[in-house]
Amino acid sequence: MITLLYNLGIRLYSVALLLVSPFNIKAKLLRKGRRETKQQLSNISFNGPVVWVHAASLGEFEQGRPIIEAIKKEHPHYKVVLTFFSPSGYEIRKNYELADWVCYLPADTKRNARRFIQAINPEKVFFIKYEFWYHYLTNLKKANIPVYGVSTIFRREQSFFKSYGSWFKKMLHCFEKFYVQDEVSGELLTDIGIGNFAVAGDTRFDRVRDIAKASADVELARRFADGADKVIVAGSTWGPDEDILIEYLQNQGKNVKLIIAPHEIHDEHIRQIESKLKVHYFTFTNPPKDPQNFQVMIVNTMGMLSAIYKYGQVAYIGGGFGKGIHNTLEAATYEMPVFFGTNYRKFKEARDLIKREAAFSINDKQEFSQLIEKIWADKKYLESLSKNAGQYVTEMCGATRLIMEEAF
Repeated sequence: MITLLYNLGIRLYSVALLLVSPFNIKAKLLRKGRRETKQQLSNISFNGPVVWVHAASLGEFEQGRPIIEAIKKEHPHYKVVLTFFSPSGYEIRKNYELADWVCYLPADTKRNARRFIQAINPEKVFFIKYEFWYHYLTNLKKANIPVYGVSTIFRREQSFFKSYGSWFKKMLHCFEKFYVQDEVSGELLTDIGIGNFAVAGDTRFDRVRDIAKASADVELARRFADGADKVIVAGSTWGPDEDILIEYLQNQGKNVKLIIAPHEIHDEHIRQIESKLKVHYFTFTNPPKDPQNFQVMIVNTMGMLSAIYKYGQVAYIGGGFGKGIHNTLEAATYEMPVFFGTNYRKFKEARDLIKREAAFSINDKQEFSQLIEKIWADKKYLESLSKNAGQYVTEMCGATRLIMEEAF
């Protein structure tokens, strides 16, 4: 009965996509992408064994990326098929150079699943974090193709752990092994009789550590921060974050510097930031000859933030007064304490950093000012916070290595 309801839900979702696609760009892209995948399946062929990596969207791709990179480095004879559910992942990574084919995952019907698996004929499959598709998983199980859950995290409220969860548990039994992020996930699996898991952490930690090690010198940022010991690097900020930072900065004189990389870098938003500043500033794309004499650097270009964090002593991560904070790990890996707003609780690493005394959630500008002034006033306290952040990232690294050693 539940299988019938599941199949009905999948088909109703497809009908809904058809109805809303003329008015919704994401729905239109998903329908078009799924159609293209089906058309290409009849002609697809690979000269070598295939590994299939599936990610729902962009965030899950970043968790699967270290696995793909390791496969291509250590087992280059494997071909990689990378699938996405969401346009926000596919449209950004459709030209990812380490994947041999990038496509949308067709809707999870019995026919689609059988056809897709037969066409790509994977030797191994990696599903990232949250993805559980009944027909794909059961068909992979029937074909004796091992499926690994990467950076999986479970919550007690999920259907697997409810009294009515026996049908949903069938999908969990299709996995060869889960590499879960935390002990709680492992305990939940143990409670329902599933022991094929390892607490491996999150592969994103391996990714950010590799990025930090390979980051090049950003000369302009280095010159701006040269000689300063109170530099805040603010990443992916929105309006409420910027108001807090700018008001604090303008009350401090010239002894604190700010590098701000807003989430939106279009001209209108950059002008909004500039209109609030009453101190000397410049934009990354229009640098002065003497950047060290300025108090604010606005990073109005993409792709620089992860390398720029290393020029600060404290980080501020935006989004906490909106839908949710952005990436805290890119900053923490440089051994720096992190500030963010109140909407952080769905992000495990943010909760962990707070517990480790390496991060602070702030409610308003007064709280931010009080906390950061405490940090500036006590160098040993700053050193302790920084050490805690670095240790957390170091301890959480290693998931990719464990997965590669056991799956290959």
